[in-house]
Amino acid sequence: MTKDMHSLSINEARKLVLMSQRIPPTLKTGNSIDDTLSTIENLGYIQIDTISAIERAHHHTLWNRNPRYNSTHLDKLISEKQVFEYWSHAAAFLPMKDYRYTLPRKEAIKSGQEKHWYLRDELLMKSILNRIANEGPLMIKDFESLGKKSENWSSQPIRQALGNLFMEGDLMISSRRNFHKVFDLRENVLPDNLDCTMPSQEEYLRFLITRFLQANGLGQASEITYLLKNIKSSVITTLQEMVLVGELLQIKVEDISYYALPSSLELLSKPLSISKLKILSPFDNLIIQRKRTKALFGFDYLLECYVPESKRKFGYFVLPILWDGKLVARMDSKVDRKQSVLNIHNLILEPEIKKTEAFVQALAKELNSFMLFNNCNSLTVHITNPHKIKLLLKEFTFC
Repeated sequence: MTKDMHSLSINEARKLVLMSQRIPPTLKTGNSIDDTLSTIENLGYIQIDTISAIERAHHHTLWNRNPRYNSTHLDKLISEKQVFEYWSHAAAFLPMKDYRYTLPRKEAIKSGQEKHWYLRDELLMKSILNRIANEGPLMIKDFESLGKKSENWSSQPIRQALGNLFMEGDLMISSRRNFHKVFDLRENVLPDNLDCTMPSQEEYLRFLITRFLQANGLGQASEITYLLKNIKSSVITTLQEMVLVGELLQIKVEDISYYALPSSLELLSKPLSISKLKILSPFDNLIIQRKRTKALFGFDYLLECYVPESKRKFGYFVLPILWDGKLVARMDSKVDRKQSVLNIHNLILEPEIKKTEAFVQALAKELNSFMLFNNCNSLTVHITNPHKIKLLLKEFTFC
């Protein structure tokens, strides 16, 4: 490398990441749904998850960046063909303007360069495409209803064939009904005049790099290629080329080397509302790469819903808490929807955090908003560590 390496303190690096992630959010004017679309386009994707201990992850992540967010926004943006579903590192909503950059992966899956999820049943896949072409958008249950009439239409083969057609791009999800996917032909879901040309390898690599760095402030090759196959060495080469021509900067943070866009450093001159506390989804873009979260924020996080109950340290669905520019606590939460109660089963402050009273004050303010977001009108706090937090929370009125 011939370009000088810049240095950032850990606090500057955290600020750059948070400003790029737009969290905590700044006050916005204008149409709230436009803010939702802007958030999706800035982040590049919003992960979808089915766990419903609290409001689902995609709504939670968007609400944390757009306080005026409404759960109908996603449906409207999908119907307006501004957002679509595909696979990022997981199932996700993506901005339609990025559609063409999903084509390399689809082609790799279809050609066999990338391992297929399931065995290909060409005859069944063709039959599904023909049915949707003739009948219009269909759900899985529309195929399964024929299971008694024909073994070919039984549940598992249908799900696998639909999954293959979706990952290859022949089918897209046109909408969801009660969170169930509705499949339609690609050409019926895409807007007219959308650029659907296959990007060149160089275009694709540059897109991956700039998309990640715009959304995350700074990053490493391993983070940019997170869960992507057979591409890391090419990304490293392109990163080096972009540094040499001045399109990227190398940034050192506590002896760890990162890359950043030169324009991103301008964010450091803008104010960050670190006094605002945010309760994060486990699938929030800020923390989804756990190794990165630990390196930049010193926060060792594991979602324990996938861990046997006897081995859980903090709880089933633990939500990281952002405050004062740091990840300072974790909160195991579950909504009792019948009683409209938000249960905090376990709230644990990180050991190095000493400003307990200021933290509780910020938490209490955000909990009121968080309860409304989850349609709750009362709060039950079970266990906190330190215990003082539970006592301090009793002094506040919620909803």
